[in-house]
Amino acid sequence: MDPVANPFAPGAGTPPPELAGRDDLRETVRIAVARVTRGLPTKSVLMVGLRGVGKTVLLDKMREDAEAAGAQTIRVEAPEGRSLPALLAPRLRFALLRLSRNERAKDLAQRALRALSGFARSLKVKYQDIEVGVDFEPEPGLADNGDLEQDLQVLLEAAALAAQAAGSAFILFIDELQYVEEAQLAALVTALHRTGQRRLPVLLVGAGLPQLRRNMGKAKSYSERLFDFPEIGPLPPPAARVAIVNPLHAEHVEIDTDALELIVDKTHGYPYFIQEWGKHAWDVAPASPIRAADVERASVEVVAALDESFFQVRFDRLTPAEKRYLRAMADLGPGPHRSGDVAARLGRKVTSLGPTRNTLIAKGMVWSQSHGDTAFTVPLFDEFMRRIMPGDDWLT
Repeated sequence: MDPVANPFAPGAGTPPPELAGRDDLRETVRIAVARVTRGLPTKSVLMVGLRGVGKTVLLDKMREDAEAAGAQTIRVEAPEGRSLPALLAPRLRFALLRLSRNERAKDLAQRALRALSGFARSLKVKYQDIEVGVDFEPEPGLADNGDLEQDLQVLLEAAALAAQAAGSAFILFIDELQYVEEAQLAALVTALHRTGQRRLPVLLVGAGLPQLRRNMGKAKSYSERLFDFPEIGPLPPPAARVAIVNPLHAEHVEIDTDALELIVDKTHGYPYFIQEWGKHAWDVAPASPIRAADVERASVEVVAALDESFFQVRFDRLTPAEKRYLRAMADLGPGPHRSGDVAARLGRKVTSLGPTRNTLIAKGMVWSQSHGDTAFTVPLFDEFMRRIMPGDDWLT
């Protein structure tokens, strides 16, 4: 079939042609945005899930929904090695400049911009990656103490007051939130707690790997009362079928029932894998309808494509010791696995492998649901590890 008309779109954060199975959560966030705009008590929402479940796509769609409702939004991704103040400052400046054009909010927005100037200058020594334009001179004593927890609270309060004056709200959308350092995360939680106590219109909608729940609890013990943590998992079979069938029907292409069920089975319902299998099944099928034999042929190409990109890019970041640890996990299956079982497979003591496990958690490769358990954050990574490191040579 014509590859130009292929509707499927595998990619990091690339919107799928059909966002299936997520309507309930979008509605939850829509209600939260509407409530916080009215000054009503509202919990922030932090989505947690493995790689490839569509958290980034969903976050961006929620941001579109919030902007359509008139909210002021800030969207950042928290990569490893960047400070939260450096990520937030430029986006906050842009949002405040927009608010300053609103006559009702002009004065308060300009005051918030002065707070931002003091915030950036005072924290520049500690967070040297802060780079933000200065539109107004700082106001002495306004978010300029040089203490992130205090200053971020004052800054968000000033921004929220400007949004409130405009009849709007500030909604922070932060992806990869698990990479934010604990002290910075604590400062963000404190600021959100304070704005919530004052019924100011500020809300956080975040996304991260499953360890985010634990990170938030370590940052501030009361986090569980401030946030909802919906788990984003693979699509249930009915939604997975919709994600496959609807884009095909939009292009007047059919798919046999056996072929459809084969894709659902091979992808385990993970949205990213659905896009990969859908794309390759389209490309190898000579004509409509797509048949099971087409899906089988496409599967060979899909596995090769995933190995070369989705899996390999993560594998290349690992040290030899980390690769052996993950290979031992893979021998035990998808997981989660007890640390003692992984150590036994490697012929090592559990205590000697603690540092390796900790660095894998820090890199976002594994996570721990409970003490002593370890699971992959990337679906099907156990199969990849067995392909990339076959046999038993890796043990020596």
